[in-house]
Amino acid sequence: MSHTYTLLASCRDRVGIVSHVSHFIAQHNGWITEASYHTDSVSHWFFMRHVIVADSLPFDIDEFQRRFLPCAEELNLQWSISDSAKPKRVVVLVSKEEHCLAELLYRWRTQDIRFEIAAVISNHGTMRDYVEFHGLPYHHIPMAQDNRQQAYAEMDTLFQTCQAEVIVLARYMQIIPEELCQQYQGRIINIHHSFLPSFVGARPYHQAYERGVKLIGATSHYVTGELDAGPIIDQDVIRVNHDTLVDDMVRLGKDVEKIVLARALRYVVEDRVIIHGNKTVVFS
Repeated sequence: MSHTYTLLASCRDRVGIVSHVSHFIAQHNGWITEASYHTDSVSHWFFMRHVIVADSLPFDIDEFQRRFLPCAEELNLQWSISDSAKPKRVVVLVSKEEHCLAELLYRWRTQDIRFEIAAVISNHGTMRDYVEFHGLPYHHIPMAQDNRQQAYAEMDTLFQTCQAEVIVLARYMQIIPEELCQQYQGRIINIHHSFLPSFVGARPYHQAYERGVKLIGATSHYVTGELDAGPIIDQDVIRVNHDTLVDDMVRLGKDVEKIVLARALRYVVEDRVIIHGNKTVVFS
């Protein structure tokens, strides 16, 4: 894989945005290999993603940032740039369900998705052997009613020690406190086992069964202080019918959950997602 920089940017729509940015890159002989654009016709907000061959530029990413700043300020851009040579550092949180974790470990081990797993954190000790078999650090942080504040403080320390850029709740069945949601805003992603906004909270398959739905699904979203209400990254569904029992829904749903979470993580670590309000633009 060639060494690239990925530029994400958004601003109020106007004439000349693509021209300004492309001209800046071109005047330094930058080679754009991917270019994606979207305009929200309601909010009149413009979104863009450029992938640039790093070696085509005469300077490194820090110098790119310094030189690009006047262009960005002229356009009022909200922007970031990342280096493919530095895979995102990911911390995975899990409880007792292992299917989503197993999928992420497979994608990580085969390099199907390029990221580093800095640590796995769990409120149970049941998956320690499985995680350590992969040569990864496993941190057991028990979670009880009387120690939650201390447990989340320990977790926060680990996030910082691990230099976590992305935090993945891989069926971590605890509610992240609002302070951590705010501190790591736009960096925590979750998999919820329903097609949000339907069936928020606990036991969504039971809720779906009681409602008699014909489709069940999974949703990966950013975590905010409001339960299961953050910006949605990816979703998918599978068809069920009147004789599909709750246990069948759980079994079928696990396949959807792990694929949706893996797909969402790919979009995030490949810098394909821009958050805008409570929505996302995903350049998939």
